[in-house]
This record gives sequence, structure tokens and C-alpha cells, in this order.
Amino acid sequence: MTSSEDTSGTKWAALGPDASSLTSASKPAFAIAEGQRELRLDLFRGLALWLIYIDHVSPDRLTWFTVRNYGFSDAAEIFIYISGFTAALVYGRATFETGFVIGTARVLRRVWQIYTAHLLLFLVLMAEIAYVVAISDKPAFYIGEMEVADFFKEPGPVMIQTLLLRFRPLNMDVLPLYIVLMAFLPLVFLLARLHRDLPLFASIVLYVLTIRYDLHLTTYRDGFWSFNPCGWQLLFVFGAWCALGGGRRLSPILDSPLVFWLAVTYLCAAFFVTLTWYIPALESFIPGWLARLIYPINKTDFDILRFAHFLSLAVVALRFVPGGWRGLKSPLARPLILCGQYSLQIFALGVALSFAGYAILTELDAGLVLHVIVGIGGILVMCGAARIFTWYKRSTTVRERAKPVVFDLTVQTR
Repeated sequence: MTSSEDTSGTKWAALGPDASSLTSASKPAFAIAEGQRELRLDLFRGLALWLIYIDHVSPDRLTWFTVRNYGFSDAAEIFIYISGFTAALVYGRATFETGFVIGTARVLRRVWQIYTAHLLLFLVLMAEIAYVVAISDKPAFYIGEMEVADFFKEPGPVMIQTLLLRFRPLNMDVLPLYIVLMAFLPLVFLLARLHRDLPLFASIVLYVLTIRYDLHLTTYRDGFWSFNPCGWQLLFVFGAWCALGGGRRLSPILDSPLVFWLAVTYLCAAFFVTLTWYIPALESFIPGWLARLIYPINKTDFDILRFAHFLSLAVVALRFVPGGWRGLKSPLARPLILCGQYSLQIFALGVALSFAGYAILTELDAGLVLHVIVGIGGILVMCGAARIFTWYKRSTTVRERAKPVVFDLTVQTR
């Protein structure tokens, strides 16, 4: 993606080293120059966080206001791609400039932060579930809906499995996936040092092997990860590859009007297919051979149709939100950008809020109006938290810079 200050019109990565630095196949050319921030990354990541919250708090009604019911992919793809892109920018630069050991140490520190955030979110969410179960007249519904029956039966063994990332309630699958993908990020950098395209090639090979041999990670009680890292790594690595210069080399293709209209056509076709899931009468318009070819569209292993849908969305979105887009400085975009800049905190807050809102809507047997109120209310809380984080960071940074350095030159005598 381009820097917000760039106006060259390239799509995935415009601002970086000059063209001469791209000739080396063993040295990545970062998509964004050092010291600059791509606000579009924050904007779309913030949007993904809002959409994830809405999908969780009202999975039956408000999802018609998200991308979930209009195609094969949803907000999860946006979040994972941008996570790979930004991780490669931040930690890739540190790795290639300061050395592999130091870069890996910084990546592992981030992995630890995500891991501890996941555990804290688990405790908060389990406390919410326990409280709702205690006061509700239908406790079995919430225990089954949130997939926490094992925890209430055997809390000790389940806590150990939680520490091993093999047990988690409903809607807590993204952070474990993020942890695993980040843990293997140093390997991506190591491959990129050998050849700039080697990480993407290795990722594609692993994806093909995953689909062919059903590679996956297991969960407690003989289950499997809802987001299979062996499949979803393709999107994460693709994001990292774009950040390391691959996106810039794709720009001539993405600038093509033909590619744009192919993306629009694919999005329309995907929308029609999803409509057949809600309007059975439309199924007759899909030939049998085509249905056998595309189904099942598997989210767990990251079906290739979901990847194609995400790419199509990206092509269209970046055509309407180019580098240097004035809307990035709009007050309306500011809340999205702030949420995107504190993605880990806001994601965890959104998951916690989504269950609270879901419980309220379920207990009150709410209609559409209350669903909208709860949805908007949760987003406002997320935006307020992002503003507080921004204020705190700014105030502490200013104080640290303004803090005078005092040298004690007095001589202590006895």
C-alpha cells in the first residue's frame, strides 16, 4: 500500500526505495519509507475491527451491514492481511537493519504481548459468561452457544489447555492464529534474505500441501482450529510479501482497467452465489457442475475462493481510496484510523463487548432497532477507548521528552 503522502497512483506499495534498489532479488524493498505511516492500513484495519464486532454481537441481523453476507470473505481476511503487511514493515526493517537475532527477539516480544492479551481476554470473557449464566433462566443456552461446557465441567484441565492455545470460547480464534503466524515471521524474513519471492513460494507450497493432505492443528476434545494456520498463513505471508516490495511490483497489473473490471465481475458473481444461501429459489440458476466445483467454500482452511474474493475487494477498494486520498484527513475517518492504530487492544475490547451485547439482545428478545443501538454503542465505546489510548500515549511521550536531565555534581563528604 502507498504512503498517504504519495500521489503516484500505485496501488499496493508506492513509496519506498528508488527503482534501482528493486533490482536485487535478495534484498527486500520496503513498501513504505522509514518514518512514514500509511494511514490506509489503519483505516481498513479499523474498519475490520468494527465489522468483526458487528458480526459477533448480532450474527443474524446486523451482518447485512457488513461484508460477510455479500461474498465469500469477511473482515477476518482484512485483519490478517494487514497484520502481515504491518508486521513485515515494522519487524522486517528491524531484522534487516539490526540483524536476525535482534529482529527475532522483537518479534517474539510481540508474540508474548499478543499471547498475554489473549489470556486476559479469556479471563474477562469467561467472567462475563459465568455472570450471565448465573442470572439467566437459560444458562445451558449460553454454555452451549459459547462452547465452554468443558470449562464448567473441568476448569483445571481446561485452563492448562487454554495456556496451550487448544481451548477457547466462541469468537476467540483470531488471536491464537495471529500468535502462530507471528511466531513464524522470522522464518519469512530468513527466506526473504535468500530471495525476495521465496517466502511467497514456500507459503503457496504449504497451502497446497494443507489442502491436499488436510494438515491442521487440533484442539481440546479432538477438535480442530477454526482458523487453520496452515491455510491462513497464505494470506499473512502474502501481506508480508507485499510489504517487502512485492506489492510495488504488482502495481502495473493492479492499475490495469481489465483487472479492475474482472474484480468487479467476480464480486458480483460471489454476491449472487451468497444470495442463493438465503433465497433458495435462486439456486436453480447455478449449474450443477459449477456448484460441485466451488462447494464447499471452506473458511477453516481458507478456501482459494475466499482469497480471490479478498483480492477483488482490495483492487476495488484501492481504486477508490488511492494514496494521498483527502478523506484520510477527514474527521469521519479519524475514529477508524485511531481504532486501527491500537488494533490489539480494540480487538480484545470488541470481543468482550460483543458477548455483553449479544447477551443483552438475547435476554430482551430484541428487535432490529435495539440491535442497531447496541451495535452503534459498542463501536462508540471502541472509539472512546482508542482516543484514550491516543491521549495517554501522546501525554506520556511529551512528558518523557520534556523531562529535564539533572546531574548530581555534589561531593558527599563525611
